[in-house]
Amino acid sequence: MPFNVYITRDFNHMSEVAGELIKETIIRSLDTKKEFTLGLATGNSPTGVYKHLARAANAGEFDSSRIRSFNLDEYVGLPGENIQQRVIHPESYCYFMIQEFFGLLTTKFIETSVPYGCMIDQKKLIRELEDHPDDWHEKGTDAGKSIVIKKNPASEYLLWIQREILEGYAKKIKEAGGIDLQVIGVGGRGHVAFHESGIPFAGSKVMLVRLDDDTIANAVIDNHFSSEEESPRYAVSMGAEQVYQAKSVMLLANGERKVKPVAESLLDDSTPDVPISYGQLYAKNGGNLIYVVDRIIGGELLEHRNVLQQKGITIKNLS
Repeated sequence: MPFNVYITRDFNHMSEVAGELIKETIIRSLDTKKEFTLGLATGNSPTGVYKHLARAANAGEFDSSRIRSFNLDEYVGLPGENIQQRVIHPESYCYFMIQEFFGLLTTKFIETSVPYGCMIDQKKLIRELEDHPDDWHEKGTDAGKSIVIKKNPASEYLLWIQREILEGYAKKIKEAGGIDLQVIGVGGRGHVAFHESGIPFAGSKVMLVRLDDDTIANAVIDNHFSSEEESPRYAVSMGAEQVYQAKSVMLLANGERKVKPVAESLLDDSTPDVPISYGQLYAKNGGNLIYVVDRIIGGELLEHRNVLQQKGITIKNLS
């Protein structure tokens, strides 16, 4: 399957190109099937794309009533006394999606799903982990870790998280027929969603993640939370193994901070240190992988154009 990299001028051009590619994919698919399943990301990178898609849907260019969506991740431990308060917290990814996409649509999707992180009480989670150390173990080589709950744990709360929150979300995606096109961004260390650097690929379908200290600190630096004490310590997230089961995956990246991880993901071998690097294996195994980047990132890739072409990666310079 193709592995294409589109180099665009800037954020607005990146959003326009990516939005058109997604729209065309939706239209083609809906010619042959009843529904289209779209995987969605949060963060700054896709916001322009979502506005482009909402305008196209509202103009009747495709039928948004035939689309269902699944988001990549959600925090555990947002401030709030109950589930409802956590879901509508301004920093919840549910709230973000309503503000940036779902609320812009005149005709709503069939269904929208966000991982069930807000259902977990972080204080109770921490107590259960402390009280039942034999029920779980960590996976990962860096500060961010996947919390792997063993089968049939003694803790009923951890069992509920395993079956309903993690396995339940993966099951719902499978029952929907899988994701047709998954939109992803990339973190500064090459992570996708909350699949932190160092967490292995195998067994990373939908994970409970203890967040990297840098992730927590950056959430405060970026003014998402007033202090590290208020910032969530955990998240529920699709991992790279789940992401790269989609029929197509589109990565969006712009700005200087993303140059290094994007280049590493394409030029170097696949490694847990750069989770998006597993896209190379995905493409080799028949997946349709698309990168849409700005010219800041594209300049680095053009310097290695011959190496990328030898890997079967096609660069389309639109800048």
